Formats: sequence, structure tokens, C-alpha cells
Amino acid sequence: MQHVFVYGTLRAGESNDICRAAERNGIAAPVLIGSGHINGRLYDFDAYPGLVLDPTAEPVRGDIYRIDEALMPVLDEIEMIVPGVIGLYRSERLPVTVQIDGSAEVIDCLVYPVGDEAVKGLPRIDNGDWVAYRQSRLARQ
Repeated sequence: MQHVFVYGTLRAGESNDICRAAERNGIAAPVLIGSGHINGRLYDFDAYPGLVLDPTAEPVRGDIYRIDEALMPVLDEIEMIVPGVIGLYRSERLPVTVQIDGSAEVIDCLVYPVGDEAVKGLPRIDNGDWVAYRQSRLARQ
């Protein structure tokens, strides 16, 4: 089993919902461990966000799931991770803080950040929460 930190379209109810992705591929359902955060800067790519890792920045919120190993290639496909090819996203294993039963714990997670060069000129999501940002953007339209 692995853990993954999802901060954008892989979150529950979003366009690439991790549980629906597992179900479509006949893979065991991911288990939500809890809400978590990693420090970074979140940017709006219009239909999805990108996280630039930055230990001095504010927390970016997301969810931590325990997943079956079989789901990892599906997530890589969604994030367009191709071995030997430099794309928008990359996969990294990083410590992520999660709230479990009211206390903070750190779990090693798979995270899909983007490089700093990819976000030039894009709007920053100051609240660090893609879902809340997307919903408020829809309400303004």
C-alpha cells in the first residue's frame, strides 16, 4: 500500500476523483486517511491546479489516501507522467502533514507537483485550496 496526497482534480467530487478513477479501472477503493497539507504555492491552470513546492510558503490543502499499488499507473496516466519524458507534472515522495483524530501526523506520500517555470503568468490561488477556489470562481460567473 502507498499513500498519495491529492490537492486538485483528484479530490473527491472533482473531475478526476481518485475513487472514481479506481472504480473505472477495477481497483480497490482508496481509503481516505484525512485532510492534510504541504507547503507550497498553488496556481490556476484553468481546469486544474498546479502545486509548486515551497517550504517557506503557506499550506496547500488536500487529502491523503491509502491506495492499492495498482492505482499508481492510473494516477500517473491522469497526471501524464511518462518515464523519460519531462512533462508538466512530476511524481515525488514527500512528507505531508495529516490530521488524524485531532492530532497532526506526517505521512510519506506520493505528490504530483509542477515546476516553478510552468506557472509564470498564471493566477495564484492564495487560499491554498483548489476546491474552495474553484467553487468561488463558479459562483462569480
